[in-house]
Amino acid sequence: MDYVLLFLAGLIGLVAGLGSGIFGIGGGSIRIPLLNLVGFTLISAYGMNLMAIPVSSLIGAASQRKNIDRKLGAFMILGGSIGTVLGTLIAFSMSTSALVLAIVFILVSLISVIGMNLNHIAPTTSERLRPSFAALFSSSLAANTLTGMRGGSEGSLFVPILHTLNVDMHRAIATALFAAIFTALVGVLLYWSQQQLLLLEGLVVLTTSGIGSRLGSMVSLRTKPRKLEIGLSIVIIVLSIVPLLKALFM
Repeated sequence: MDYVLLFLAGLIGLVAGLGSGIFGIGGGSIRIPLLNLVGFTLISAYGMNLMAIPVSSLIGAASQRKNIDRKLGAFMILGGSIGTVLGTLIAFSMSTSALVLAIVFILVSLISVIGMNLNHIAPTTSERLRPSFAALFSSSLAANTLTGMRGGSEGSLFVPILHTLNVDMHRAIATALFAAIFTALVGVLLYWSQQQLLLLEGLVVLTTSGIGSRLGSMVSLRTKPRKLEIGLSIVIIVLSIVPLLKALFM
């Protein structure tokens, strides 16, 4: 057993948990590129990420439960669960192409940042958008198809979707965490059925992610919404480049 790799996985889980709690992104945008960077294959990183999401998201959602919109969350769970199945099956089919998966990762990250800042990029369009069932179901289905292709089933796109539809940032983060608990469980079951889970490493990442998520949620509740938007955008863009660089040069 590689104890150094196990230690690094735990450290990454802690950092990703902090990101999950602060920004409501489930942590996958942080966990996956860093796990891939230290030596795990993308598919293995995807599986470990999915194992950690339900627990870290549950802790984060519990910490911010007063801000959860359960109605909007239910719409996202329904569409997002279907998208998770579709995206995960696609990820399995192209598991040998690290470059393709890395490109998908960057695509998802760019969409996240654009959605997060749509009210600044196209304010007139943004003002007309509302969180209806049709908008949330269809956007969650599409979002989780994309995130499922890169080992996610969580809020890396949920927060931008809600914020794009003019949901308050704190309510968007809490609702995204709530929805991610259930959509991620769908992904875990799929990876388990395909024997794509590294259980020990996944449990270490899960545990440290939970600790980090609790700490991060306490920070999030005390942080101004605009600072959360800027911080999330920077984190997503910087870390999305890691798998692509590794696929190209390592």
